Amino acid sequence: MQNKLYWKGLLALTALCLLIGTAFQKGWLGRPSTTQAATPSSTSFAVELSPSDIFVAQKISLTQGLPISGSVKAVQSAMVKARVAGEIMMLQVREGDRVVAGQVLAKIDPAEYLARQRQAQQQAEAAQAQVDVAQRQYDNNSALVNQGFISKTALDNSYANLQGAKATFQAAISALDVVTKAVEDCVLKAPISGQISQRMVQAGERVAPDTRLLEIVDIAQLELEATLSPTDALSVKLGQTATLKIEGTAEEVSAKVLRINPSTQAGSRSVLVYLGLQAHPLLRQGVFVQGSLGTQQIQTVAVPLESVRYDKFEPYVQTIQNGKVAHLPVTLGIKGESSGMTVMALQALTEGTQVLAPSAGAVRDGTNVVMAKP
Repeated sequence: MQNKLYWKGLLALTALCLLIGTAFQKGWLGRPSTTQAATPSSTSFAVELSPSDIFVAQKISLTQGLPISGSVKAVQSAMVKARVAGEIMMLQVREGDRVVAGQVLAKIDPAEYLARQRQAQQQAEAAQAQVDVAQRQYDNNSALVNQGFISKTALDNSYANLQGAKATFQAAISALDVVTKAVEDCVLKAPISGQISQRMVQAGERVAPDTRLLEIVDIAQLELEATLSPTDALSVKLGQTATLKIEGTAEEVSAKVLRINPSTQAGSRSVLVYLGLQAHPLLRQGVFVQGSLGTQQIQTVAVPLESVRYDKFEPYVQTIQNGKVAHLPVTLGIKGESSGMTVMALQALTEGTQVLAPSAGAVRDGTNVVMAKP
């Protein structure tokens, strides 16, 4: 009898434990389930965005460009060289000095050339005297021939002497001109207006003809000589514009295609394109610039380049749909420039779609979005 009571009591206790466990699991005793506790916390999370974190996709005029770079050089530059040999007597300008066309820059000792000039002048005067003597003899012989006192042969000889004297005189005059030019070449003048960029000699040095003395550059007009591949050069036209950044600074300068070389470079087969640069106080000859040359204008829907993300199997953008973030796969188009910003054209993206800007960072798909209060 006691055994039967024992087993009945054990079965009753087991049933009671099962009943209590079921009650706790179902929440009959006031304990919330795991699902009910997690749901409110997951649905209440939201990311706060400011207006600057949202970019509205719109159809814009996109400039497709080619990367270009190179060193700036002056359109007008001149190398002042010695035209005669001699000692530098005066050299007053230095690097950075401004000069104007026709300004005297240096002088070479003219003593030797002045002596030669006097010598040539005296030789010309002697030749002129010989011409006068020959002319009088010819005139006298002409009168005597007419009177029959001398033969025609004597007159012809006097005429030949006259022509020889005149030729000697002309040669003396030419020699005088050469020496006079040498005297004038002792004074070196600026061929163009600009600034002195190099000074190769000092006063007191003796120089030979064609020795480089000074270099002048005019930075009022600067240009870039860009090297492009034959394929890229096909899309380049006169008048196209480029935006270039000056090396070491955040400053930008605009440029325009002025000339295109009709020949390719030997070996590389590259094409040289010459762009005129807008004046800028930071531009100097030799400064390195780089940027993009706009070759085509198209109308397309585009977003900032950094808004396109690549941390999934295919590119996507973070859009806002029904108050939540939705990751939208996209097909990439061309990359270009618009209003100084690098953008990417996207296919299958409709105009007016709200896209998270690069400043918003990465946001999980399905996250609620609230706008920050101003």
